[in-house]
Amino acid sequence: MKNLFASIPLSLEAEQFEELAGGKDVRIERIVSRGHASPERGWYDQPQHEWVVVLQGRAVLAFEQGDDVALAPGDHLTIPAHCRHRVEWTDPQQATVWLAVHYS
Repeated sequence: MKNLFASIPLSLEAEQFEELAGGKDVRIERIVSRGHASPERGWYDQPQHEWVVVLQGRAVLAFEQGDDVALAPGDHLTIPAHCRHRVEWTDPQQATVWLAVHYS
């Protein structure tokens, strides 16, 4: 058994993505951020739906339609396929640990 809060580095140059499980139509990953954001011009435009939950830390997701969503521990949302979004902000004072499920 592994722990989702194990092996979190004290400093990260880039967000850390770790695939935990997956199959034909689903991928589950742990994401660790610490003060990271998407590039100013970078929008995620994914072919699959994504369900994401913040387990620890805080973050803000921005959507191309102009909406920003602040996330704290336990907050989750579904991002439909091809809904352009980006990570606007993550807490620089602590690790933000996300669990993301990508599915068709």
